[in-house]
Amino acid sequence: MRQFLQYLRTWTVCSLLCLVLSWSLPAQAASINSELEQQVLEIIRKHPEVIIESVQVYQQQQQQKIQQTRESFLQDLKTKTKAIIGDSPTKGANEFKTVLIEFSDFECPYCAEANKTLKQLLAKYPNELTLVYKHFPLVQIHAEALPAAKASWAAYQQGKFWEYHDALFTNQKQLGETLYLDIAKKLNLDLSKFKNDRKLADSAIKNDLQLAQKLRLAGTPSFVINSANYSGAVQLTEIETILQGIR
Repeated sequence: MRQFLQYLRTWTVCSLLCLVLSWSLPAQAASINSELEQQVLEIIRKHPEVIIESVQVYQQQQQQKIQQTRESFLQDLKTKTKAIIGDSPTKGANEFKTVLIEFSDFECPYCAEANKTLKQLLAKYPNELTLVYKHFPLVQIHAEALPAAKASWAAYQQGKFWEYHDALFTNQKQLGETLYLDIAKKLNLDLSKFKNDRKLADSAIKNDLQLAQKLRLAGTPSFVINSANYSGAVQLTEIETILQGIR
């Protein structure tokens, strides 16, 4: 029975592929197209479990690939910490005892709340925790996420990322061009350089986005941590427990 189902599944998938290909062929393929379509539909009606099983197998394969990608990233985070951090802004301890990578969006209200907690943790564990900021602007739902990320990157080029970062979250409801320039002025940034650097920010932000997508992160804020007693994705509420374990 198992061999039959395997054969049936293979035949069905091949038939579906042929059906899709036939849709792109000239009109003379219409009769073949119709006959094949009826055969495929009949198979699906009689044996829906074949399609369901095929989808489940595909989903399992995709999940395994995601897991392998994440495990490879975590291994690199342990052994090639500086390379993973790259040119991203960092804050806290310099010795990388515990590295917390935050994927964040300046327009995300949950990220603004998380920022308050992270400040408290950095103050409480100044010698244990290193925070790394990675841009993850959710452009599909947050219109100002990308412009804000670009502005913060431009501030970073003048050594004022974290000050700019905090100002964006503090004034999250006012995100927009006026705010970006006002913050730059208050931080005494070179406005000409600031405006020009905003145009150059795409590559760095794109790299962070690609990493977030590669790890299949579901949203913001997302955290990945590497420490002596834990390595992997982590919830904000779990971070202090990990830090206490190091102490």
